[in-house]
Parts: sequence; C-alpha cells; structure tokens
Amino acid sequence: MPVPGATSVRASSVDRDRTWSIAQVADEFGVTHRTVRHYEELGLISPERRGTTRVYHRRDRTRLALILRGKRLGFPLEEIRTIIDLYDAPRGRRSQLEYVLDQIDERRTDLEQRRRDLDAALSELDEFERRCRADLEHAPRA
Repeated sequence: MPVPGATSVRASSVDRDRTWSIAQVADEFGVTHRTVRHYEELGLISPERRGTTRVYHRRDRTRLALILRGKRLGFPLEEIRTIIDLYDAPRGRRSQLEYVLDQIDERRTDLEQRRRDLDAALSELDEFERRCRADLEHAPRA
C-alpha cells in the first residue's frame, strides 16, 4: 500500500537535484548560448564545470530568470547584479525587497517621464501631420 505523499517527496528531491545543459537552459529562456555564457563571464550565474561541460542547477536557472526579467524591465546589468546578490546577503530577502522597491520606484518614474515625452512627441506629430494635410489640400496640383 503506498504511503501518501511519498511520491511527491521523492519527486521534489529528484527535482531539486536536477541539472540542465547550456542548450536546455538557453532553449528554455529563449536566449542564445552566447548570452548564457556572457552572464557567466560577468559572474551573474555560476554553473558547475565538469570538464569542459557547464552544468546548470536550479539556482542558476532562478538567477537567469531574474536577470532576464530585470532586462525586460529596463534595469542595467549592474543593478540586476546588486538585486540578485542581495538575495544571498545576511538579511536575505528583506534587504533585497527594500532595494528592489526603491529601484522599481526609480524605474517607474523614468518610464512615466518617457511616456509623457512620447505622448508629447506623438501630439506634435499629429499636429504637424494635420497642418501638412491641410496645406496639401490647398496646394496647386502639378
């Protein structure tokens, strides 16, 4: 008779010990091998080396996911490094969250300013287009 929960304990242990190749990690995250190696060269991820083979653990995948999320949000790599490194700091998650919240505020302010700039540029283009069309209607045909 099976013991309830035994399979999930065994599966989670196996999942915890699972490793991935550079090809698997790159495919999963939709990046090139070169990109993964670049993040390794910068010290943002640290795969295990078995000879010339890179072996990625859950921690590397988590860090890569955070790197790519940070990039999508427009954070520079050095800010991403700081955020990720704070996770391992003695205060752990709290200091990371406080820092990230500060960075989010700064990023939001920057993006809101960019949105205002884009809205102003689009309004200016709309007005310029309107004037050009009006001038075109009154311009003599060649």
